[in-house]
Amino acid sequence: MDPRHPTDSTPAPSGWARHWKWLVPAGCLTGLAGVAGFIALIVSLVFGLLKSTTPYKEALARAQRDPVVIGRLGTPIQGGFLVSGNVSLSGGTGEARLAIPLQGSRSSGTLYVEARQKAGSWTFSTLTVRPDGPGEPISLLRPSL
Repeated sequence: MDPRHPTDSTPAPSGWARHWKWLVPAGCLTGLAGVAGFIALIVSLVFGLLKSTTPYKEALARAQRDPVVIGRLGTPIQGGFLVSGNVSLSGGTGEARLAIPLQGSRSSGTLYVEARQKAGSWTFSTLTVRPDGPGEPISLLRPSL
């Protein structure tokens, strides 16, 4: 009897039967990775939309050029990824309430923004940097010297 040609006529197991122990977890992980990727895409789009608004851009620019903020946080001052708050627009009017994380070379903090838009122009009612750690908040609405 030749061992290369068994006389047993049972069919060889299918690929699924041979590999199901790793195909099931791999399929589940692929599904979870897809869901996580979709969630990451949505989160990135939302934060990207907030960062593209005029109140965000103007507030961050003011903080980046303010000498007191530069003195506390160091340069360069960058806006963080996890912006929170909301911006609502309707025609030429709108409202914004944002908390923008800031990171400088020496320290970090949060820039708090409240603004209203009337006739296409934004007016800030709150523009305050609260550095992490001890120290007073820094108002960016103070009169320039």
